[in-house]
Amino acid sequence: MIPKECKRLAEVDFPIAVVSKHSAREKSIRHGHPSTLHLWRARRPLAACRAMLLALLWPDPCDENCPEDFKKSARQLLPSVCGTIGLKDEDLRRALLQFIGDFANWDRSSNSQYLDISRTLVMVAYDGEPPVVVDPFAGGGSIPSEALRVGCEAYASDLNPVACLILKVMLEDIPRHGPELAGELRRASEQIKEQAEKKLADSYPSDPDGAKPIAYLWARTVRCESPNCGAEIPVFRSPWLSRKGNSKSQFFREDDKGNCTALLIEDAPMGGPIKLRIAYGFGSQEMQDGYYRPLQTKASGNNADVICPCCRNVLSGSQKNPRVSSQLTMQGGGANVRFDRQGKRNGGARLLAVVTLKADSKKRTYRDPTETDYDTVFKVQDRLKKILDGTVATGLTIIPDETFHSVRPSPNARGLSAVTRYGMTSFSSLYTARQLVSLAAFSELVRSSATKHVNSESGVQRLLALCVSRVADYCSAQSRWDSTQERNVNSFGRQALPMLWDFAELVPTADCVGSFSSMLRGITRVIEKPNIAERRGQVACEDSTEHSLPSESARIWFTDPPYYDSVPYADLADFFYVWLKRMLPDERLLGNKFEDGTFLTPKLRECVWNKAYKINGKEKDPIFFENCVSLAFGEGRREVTPDGIGAIVFAHKSTQGWEALLSGILRSGWTVVASWPIATEQAQRLVARGTAALATSVHIVCRPRSEDASVGDWGEVLHELPKRVGEWMQRLQKEGIRGADLVFACIGPALEIYSRYSRVETPEGREVKLDEYLQKVWEVVGRSALEQILKTKEGAFEEDARLTALFLWTLQSTNGEFVTDKETAPEEVDDEEEDDDEKAPGGKSKGYSLIYDVVRRFAQPLGIHLPLWEGRIIETKKGVVTLIPVKSRTKQLFGEEGAVSVAEVLERDPRTRLQPLLFPELEQAAPTMKSARKIKKGKMDFSADSLDKPTVTTLDRVHAAMLLQAAGRTNALRALLNAEVDRGPEFVRLANALSPLYPEGSEEKRLLNAMLLAVPR
Repeated sequence: MIPKECKRLAEVDFPIAVVSKHSAREKSIRHGHPSTLHLWRARRPLAACRAMLLALLWPDPCDENCPEDFKKSARQLLPSVCGTIGLKDEDLRRALLQFIGDFANWDRSSNSQYLDISRTLVMVAYDGEPPVVVDPFAGGGSIPSEALRVGCEAYASDLNPVACLILKVMLEDIPRHGPELAGELRRASEQIKEQAEKKLADSYPSDPDGAKPIAYLWARTVRCESPNCGAEIPVFRSPWLSRKGNSKSQFFREDDKGNCTALLIEDAPMGGPIKLRIAYGFGSQEMQDGYYRPLQTKASGNNADVICPCCRNVLSGSQKNPRVSSQLTMQGGGANVRFDRQGKRNGGARLLAVVTLKADSKKRTYRDPTETDYDTVFKVQDRLKKILDGTVATGLTIIPDETFHSVRPSPNARGLSAVTRYGMTSFSSLYTARQLVSLAAFSELVRSSATKHVNSESGVQRLLALCVSRVADYCSAQSRWDSTQERNVNSFGRQALPMLWDFAELVPTADCVGSFSSMLRGITRVIEKPNIAERRGQVACEDSTEHSLPSESARIWFTDPPYYDSVPYADLADFFYVWLKRMLPDERLLGNKFEDGTFLTPKLRECVWNKAYKINGKEKDPIFFENCVSLAFGEGRREVTPDGIGAIVFAHKSTQGWEALLSGILRSGWTVVASWPIATEQAQRLVARGTAALATSVHIVCRPRSEDASVGDWGEVLHELPKRVGEWMQRLQKEGIRGADLVFACIGPALEIYSRYSRVETPEGREVKLDEYLQKVWEVVGRSALEQILKTKEGAFEEDARLTALFLWTLQSTNGEFVTDKETAPEEVDDEEEDDDEKAPGGKSKGYSLIYDVVRRFAQPLGIHLPLWEGRIIETKKGVVTLIPVKSRTKQLFGEEGAVSVAEVLERDPRTRLQPLLFPELEQAAPTMKSARKIKKGKMDFSADSLDKPTVTTLDRVHAAMLLQAAGRTNALRALLNAEVDRGPEFVRLANALSPLYPEGSEEKRLLNAMLLAVPR
């Protein structure tokens, strides 16, 4: 047995780089991966969980208290996969870390040799008794499933019923029955599919030529409000139907290869009707003339204006004048067709095209809609009316009529709130009539399967329910058509349900992505993977703050808690919950025992900051989150044995989120002993927009703090802090950790110093709170970063140079990409998905941006006064600070005439000093500290009488040189560079420091490097 005093591997070392590589790669693995059982937000990669678990479980062989039996067994087992091991304990530690890194590879996750070694060493370390691993925020089940993989007992709980159902299948049903479960699932699903095809045959009729539809492409419509027009406008983002083989061309040509198809406007007379036709391989000019795009998105990205193609009148999409949303609200969201009494379409959604597939071909074909298509929809709507009043055994309606729990848009309550502005307030409004009829049919078949052909104890019915629930994700009016892949895309592309103007109505009985058959294949692949669990886990639907486990019952407490305000888990889960509880009315885990009188998932106890909900009249605010995680971590502290260890995962870039989490850790009786950042995200991901956009997830390793912990001395803590941070910065940089990831990863090691004490006091006896200590941590990290970047003490350059250097340094990303403005701005509820056609030409950047609080945390302790540089090198808007692009400073530095006038002066007299030439239009200076109060609405008040002419800084002169380089004024640039070299080394030193901070291929980097080549040697 591992003695209490013995350190675990996770406390001393961890193979960050190797595990990061495997974790990031795992995001792209689909076939057979447990994540494909069902969608759950912010799942942790199995690689990171598996590696961290072993590092928490295994003792450090270099520790004098490490059991000899463990070292002996490790030396016997590891050579078979790690090669020869040296005689020293350090050699054995390296072998154990190598094994952990190698086993993180998904390809080895079911390798019998690696499984046997990991399980044997776990059992040896714990005297043959499998240790208990507890995860109170189990969610998608990554941590407990990996605990079972390496031979532990797993106790997984979650407040959310949908998460509990996923956990039940992953941790109990599949381990209990193994691959045999796949055969039983296939037999049951074949019968359900056969019956569904019969029930829905009239809803999705084949074409006269035998082609079968796989998707119907629709557009919501609005009426032009011009008095002389009134045309019905089909609203969609892009005219492309197919761009396969030609995805990068804006317009295709006659000789283009591949299947390229788009919509052209054929006729748009004043007042309509607007006629569209499907075009194949048309020449670029004709396509350009008829290219139909009636929707324009404003710069904010939140609202959309609609342009009438007949009269060019604009329907406002702004919230101040919401003409578009008002019309769609009157249509209940606009996803359904409106018919008159004779069954003729007279409004609502308009069918743009039908995607079909012939039995002997895999090639998608697109055809124009026909009257038969509309007749079918009319009959389905009539059929829906007949089942709307029907109920299931529990009294629930057959069609989900629950209203969204949160219909009030909130600054941080994303979830389903975006679509409510367009009249969608109940779950049934998210679907077309045909989709509701189809899902209701599948639900009925799953519900009745338990009494017909499914052994209820096997878990097959739960798997069938998950399969149909996954179909619902693709079979809603929020699912779009991907023209490059020619397939449906699921409704939830990120942690919100955005408004879609045009959508794809999937045929769920077809054999295509998103259909019942497709979802079934994905689930059976997971089941058929080798049974890697030796035992079943335990699943409970519990509140993390009130766990039922007895005290000191677990050896490992490892969890990934909610991310402050970034993911509204419960709101998102409701989308699936309303269907799951209708399919599984007797499933105990799908009940809501925490909130009486609600038919949705628990919201009030959910551990997130969400202003949309109130408890006793008070909003769920950051204090609620901090108290909640503190209570949950306190429960973990109670459940862990005195020799146990814990780990907490966090990947939130918000400093407030970090502080709330860390405060909860310390308040609940834990001591931070290590911190390991693991790169768990791919470089390109849709949700990389700031609130949870770190490339790494920081794994904070904790130990139960001793009841008799001493009081720390503030002076000693401050003395130790710079050394600790410096050591970790060097170590993490060697592992490839960069920018904001590095900043947050250093907080853990810094907390080791602070959290070991019961409290930290100044010589006067005042307690030093966590927020005061974290301010010092940010200051030390900032100073260390500046010294590395500028290769000098921070005072050698002016504030603007220090701010720019820190800004660019923070934006560097661990995954090798450079985080840009869209990726670091706080996530907002966009009304539509980003479309490839809408990107700025050439990917032109509007500036690099960071969340204001991150910039402030660096700036304040380093004496950088942000208001002084507002409008000069930075711009702040809606909580985001943007670094003004160098080219955007041309007028500011050179005046109306740009670089021309300054270049001419320098070329006439190379001895002319640059300073009097810059800021020609500003008779007054940038504000001083005394006048900073004059800044209003993010603009600088250069007219204040108390101000002097701007002081030209080294950064100003570097930017001026870059602009001369951009203008091609070689002689003027040479004159400026000669003068700067004579002045001193600061100019060249700053330029050299900034060059590596800009992203590869950026305009700034190109100009800097070209300018530096011209510096006289």
